[in-house]
Formats: sequence, C-alpha cells, structure tokens
Amino acid sequence: MLNLLIQYAHDRDVASEPGFKPKQARWAVVCDADGEYLHTMELGDTDQKRNPGRTFPLCPDLSLPEMKRGGKGCRHFLADNTEVIALYGDQPDDPKILAKHAYFVDLLKQASQAMPELAQIAAMLQKPEAIEKIRDHLRERNAKPTENATFVILDPEPRFLVESDVWHNWWRDFRASLGKKSEVLMRCLASGELVSPAPTHPKIEGLSDVGGLSMGDALASFKQKAFCSYRLTQSNNAPVSEEMAASYRAGLNHLIKHSGRRLAGAKVVHWYAGKEEVSPETDPINLLESGLAFLEEYADDAQEEYDAGSRARHLLESLSTGQRADLLNYRYYVLTLSGASGRVMVRDWMEGPFGDLAANIAAWFDDLAIVRRDGDGLPPYPKFMAVLGGLVRELRGLPPPLVAKMWRVAVQNESIPQHAIAQALARFKVDIVEDQPANHARMGLIKAYHLRKGDRSMAPYLNENHPHPAYHCGRLMAVLADLQYAALGDVGAGIVQRYYAAASSTPALVLGNLTRTSQFHLNKLGGGLAHWYEERIADIWGNIKDNVPRTLTLEEQSLFALGYYQQKAAKKSRTESTQNDHRNPA
Repeated sequence: MLNLLIQYAHDRDVASEPGFKPKQARWAVVCDADGEYLHTMELGDTDQKRNPGRTFPLCPDLSLPEMKRGGKGCRHFLADNTEVIALYGDQPDDPKILAKHAYFVDLLKQASQAMPELAQIAAMLQKPEAIEKIRDHLRERNAKPTENATFVILDPEPRFLVESDVWHNWWRDFRASLGKKSEVLMRCLASGELVSPAPTHPKIEGLSDVGGLSMGDALASFKQKAFCSYRLTQSNNAPVSEEMAASYRAGLNHLIKHSGRRLAGAKVVHWYAGKEEVSPETDPINLLESGLAFLEEYADDAQEEYDAGSRARHLLESLSTGQRADLLNYRYYVLTLSGASGRVMVRDWMEGPFGDLAANIAAWFDDLAIVRRDGDGLPPYPKFMAVLGGLVRELRGLPPPLVAKMWRVAVQNESIPQHAIAQALARFKVDIVEDQPANHARMGLIKAYHLRKGDRSMAPYLNENHPHPAYHCGRLMAVLADLQYAALGDVGAGIVQRYYAAASSTPALVLGNLTRTSQFHLNKLGGGLAHWYEERIADIWGNIKDNVPRTLTLEEQSLFALGYYQQKAAKKSRTESTQNDHRNPA
C-alpha cells in the first residue's frame, strides 16, 4: 500500500520532498519593493462563505520532533498563522506567542542570506506601527488567528515569496541542522533499500471529522513499549526512509483532500493506476455515489435523464466492445480510513482490475432496479447513501461497520448481509403501519439481497410465476387489501394495518380467514369488478396451492414484502402483465 501511495504522488507530481508540503493561506501581507507595509489581501475565492484561501504547493514544513529540537518558539517559515506573524488574537502579549513571533522573524533574517528581500520583511515585522496596521486590516476582514498568511512584494507586479525556489537550499540546510539521523541502516519497507529510517512518520491530514486530530494523525507510530519489538524505538519498528515517508504522506494527503468522501464514521479515498486520469463520467465509484445524473452527451433530443445505472452499463459495454480498451489495463484502489487517538486506522483495502469494478457497479444498479410504487416504470437509480438511508429512520443512526460492509458489497459485488435486510424489513413494516409510501431504494435492496442469494426468478416487476409461496402470500395480502378498499373505501386502519405483521410471519393462521372474509367485500362490489378480484384471488391461491407456510423466516418475510409491494405496483399500473425495461437484468 505504501508503495502504491508513493507511486500515486510521483505520477501526479505531488510535492513530496521532506520538509515541504502544500499549505493553504487565506491572507497575504503586501509590501512594496523596499519592504514597507501596504495592505493585507484576501486570497482564494473571496465570494465563498468559508474561503480556505489559496493553496501553495511547496511551503516549508517541520515535523513535531523537528520543532521540539528547534527550541523555544520554533515555527514554520514564510507561511504561518496570523497570530504568529502579526500577533493577531486575544492574547498578543502571551510570552509563548511572542516567542513564536520572534522565532519566525529570526528565520526570515537567517534566510535573507539566500533571499535578501526577506531581511526587509523581518524589519517590517519588528515595527509596532506595521504590526498594528496588519492587525487592523485583519480585524476589518474578520480574519481568524488560526488562518495562515504569507508575504507578497509589489516589484512592480505581485510576487509571492513562498513561490520562489531561491530559499529552498537554505531551508534544506536549516532542517538538516535540526535532524536526528538513526545510526543504524535498515531495509526500507517502501523502497527496499538500506536507509537511515525516519525516526517518526509525518502526519496525515484531513481525518479530523472521522475521529482524527486537527493537527494530523500518524499512519505508523510506536509510542508505547507494547508496540515495539527487538528493542527498537519509535518508527524503527516500521523502517521507512524520510523521503519515502514524505512521499506516501503527500500522496495520501492529496487523495483525502481531492477524492476523500465521508461514509458514516470513516473516510474513503480511491484512485486508478493508468496512463491518464479517469474522468468523472467514466469513474465507477463516482457513479455509485451520484445516483441520478444528467449527461448531455448521452441524452437524446428530448434530453431525457441519463442516470448513473445507465452510464455504468454504457461504460461496461464500451469496455467489452473495445471502445474504451485503454481502460482495461487500469487498476482501482479503494482505501477506507478513520482516526483514533492520533493514529490512522486502515479500515478496509480493495483493489482489482478496472473492468471488474465497472461490472460490479453496473451489477449493483441492476440488482437494485425495482418497479415504481405507482407501477409506472422504474424509479431513478439511488445514490449509495440513499440506499443505506432506507435502513434507518435517520442517517446518523447508521452504524459505521454496516456502512463499511455495504460499501464493500457495492464495490466488490458481495452478498448483502442478512442484518441489513432485517433493518430494511423493519422499516418497511413501519411504513405499512403508518400508511406511508414504500421507499424505492429499500425495496430495491431487498430484491438485490435475493438476487445475490441466487434467486434468478426475482425481477424488477411482478413475477406471477415465482416459485416460492411466501412471495404469493404477499401478493394475496395486497389483493385482499385492494379489494377491501374497492368495496368499503377508506376505513382507517384496514386489514393491512391490522393483519400485515401477523400475515407476514404466520400466513397459515391469517390468510385463510382473510380470504373467507373477502366474500363479504365481493358481495359489496358485484358485477365485473367482483369477478375480476375473484379471479385474481383464485390465481394466487393456485400458485400457493396447499403450501401455505405455517411460519416464515426472515428471508421468507422479505419475499412476502416483495410480493406485496410488486402486486400493489402492478395494480396501480395500466396493466398487470409483467413488464420489461431496458434496465431489466434478466
């Protein structure tokens, strides 16, 4: 995994040299060519509500151990927060803040031997009137003490000093003066070469919303003695050179920032190994999350919706026909992460050929396809989180392990766990009792469960020839409920609200009595409509025969639910005949 992250950073030219990393700065302290302060400028998209500022790809960076070895007040160079640079905050006279400010200014003075204009910046920061002006300008713009700032010189065009490479060699020498090399050569786990291992691994950022720390978390750390072996200390237990550690950190940070997506208590990143980047339109993972989408290039003259399932199938066809043969040699990598007490927890790792991923995502959408509750075709394909939302009352109630498992189910085309169907079935029963419309994603997931269990007779639409009696018991319940409504109208709590739970678990005790009671409703109707219902009931009993189950297991109860749902949808459609659609996986 480390080697793949390093390769990712290399292929995308992500800055990965030790001592350098991308940083965001929201503010720029602007000076003239003589180093006199002019004004403070906001960077980035100033119209954005939470403007993060501008990203500078090569900023000076020190690890925590290096900062400790740097002494009192040790700070980063050229780009730091406004509290350090301009003493901007609630406690400008705090001795710790003053020490950091003095250290920062001293670094500018030292670096002026390589970049003379830095001496002018340092002199400006030592003038109380200049510091006060900077603070006033920051205050007017509602800046925060934690937001980063850097420096610009008008000479005559704006020039960001941090973007120059003149100071790089000086910075490398400064870091070397803080370094602590291991006296032992060890085999690097990433490169396989004999190296002096980095004493500590750099921090991974961007996991603070899934249990991580705002200052970052270590992928490999050995602080406790229980984690160490053979009398090795710190990261000698997982030896990686400083260069390789910086590379994998750069790659993973870049992935988290640009492709990281939160799923419950974890964050998922993914990437592809190939000659070129995979566009969003041909990214199966993106299709999995997007659900319904519109692509003008694939729409007809009427600009009909071209949803994610159709796009996934189009991609799969283009692979099989050779139209996108260039993608066949690609591989996908999916990493699930979270933070825990300053450490990065790798929750899951998936990889494989791009073609397999495309097939798996297309299968996920095909398996979820289910008739609309009004019987009018198929609903739009749901987003991944919309499917999981069908299992709980609120998304925040989703257990993280279930989310991680379902993510693997979709990406790897695995079987759906039974406890997920138990939750879906429980929510479906709540909808029945509360007389709420059925959730399409929830019913699609129940159908997908049976398809992946090997029930090839399960289709998006009603199957009057399904082999299992539990399915037809559900159908019978739907017809009896419709018959009652046709005869009596809205009676409040009808037979569905009163008897569905019992019928779906012990059909032999309930359905016979309900069928006998239905004669009263048939007599109320009379004529052709009564005959129509009588035929429907007789046909369904013809499928059940003498096989009315005494009790139904959880799986059989889900078949009962599907039979009920699809029969209801068929009744609401223009015809009860089994319909086919271009999305029918059969």
